[in-house]
Amino acid sequence: MGTTGLTGQEGAQGITGSSGLTGNEGAPGPAGLIGLTGLSGTAGSSGAPGATGLNGATGMTGSVGPNGLTGPPGSGGPAGPKGETGTTGETGFAGPIGPKGTTGNTGFTGPIGPEGAKGTAGSTGALGPEGPKGTIGNTGAIGPKGEAGATGIAGSAGPKGEAGVAGSAGPKGETGAAGPSGSVGPTGATGAVGPTGPEGAAGSSAYAEFYALMPPDNAATVGVGIPVQFPENGPAAGGIVRLSATEFVLPSVGTYSVDFSVSVDEAGQLVLALDSGGGMVELPYTVYGRATGTSQIVGDALVTTTAPGSRVEVRNPAGNSTALTITPIAGGTHPAAASIVIQQLG
Repeated sequence: MGTTGLTGQEGAQGITGSSGLTGNEGAPGPAGLIGLTGLSGTAGSSGAPGATGLNGATGMTGSVGPNGLTGPPGSGGPAGPKGETGTTGETGFAGPIGPKGTTGNTGFTGPIGPEGAKGTAGSTGALGPEGPKGTIGNTGAIGPKGEAGATGIAGSAGPKGEAGVAGSAGPKGETGAAGPSGSVGPTGATGAVGPTGPEGAAGSSAYAEFYALMPPDNAATVGVGIPVQFPENGPAAGGIVRLSATEFVLPSVGTYSVDFSVSVDEAGQLVLALDSGGGMVELPYTVYGRATGTSQIVGDALVTTTAPGSRVEVRNPAGNSTALTITPIAGGTHPAAASIVIQQLG
């Protein structure tokens, strides 16, 4: 390390200011004024710092001595010559096993010879010529086509005959007896309830009246399972219309009030039958009847449909034994009316 630099000289001390004058002692009264404090002398300037000494030079690192030489391995002694094989003597008695000899010293491993020089790569041989293309063999002959069967002779078309004169319509036959009603199928599973839709605007009421006059309507008796005819149209609105003289269409799904009144000569019954997509079915809760003659059979029932365009009719119930005569001129001199009134409720 270098020597420490000289310490700078300490500056001279500043001059001390003179003391202020002491005031004369006056008569007892107010204290005299305190004398002014003398001015402080100026501080002496600091001496300049001495220069920093130079660092001493670092000594050189001594060199490492060379490693000592490794002595050469001793050479292995030459192998002795192999002796000639002697004749095999007779097998002697087995002598006792002698003691195990000591393991000989391991011979020195010979040095690995230097790697031979890498030979140069041989040049790529030239590509041989392409062999000649073989000749294409001859195409085999196509076998003979089988003979087609003989086609039958087509007959000549006969001349078109002239259109015959349309015959006159025959008289309408009597209505046949209705077949037995089929059994009601099992009720399907109830579907999930859909969300309630918004309330629609109030619509116009759907209603209709259909009627018959006796005479001349319902001139024949109404057989068992046969519907009563109401061939005349009364007031109607909202789409309730007739399909025939006996069937009337309920246009939309909903509940309808169905009223009917029919004058008959015999004791008997009438019933409403409904087709809401599964065939015409008599509704047991709409059977109305009378035990004696001389009065009307009157019915008033609510009918609920499950499909748009359902059909309803009034009929002589299947299974009864009496055909019904619709009374002509009942109770007076004028034709008497039988009617069915249908009104949609919702």
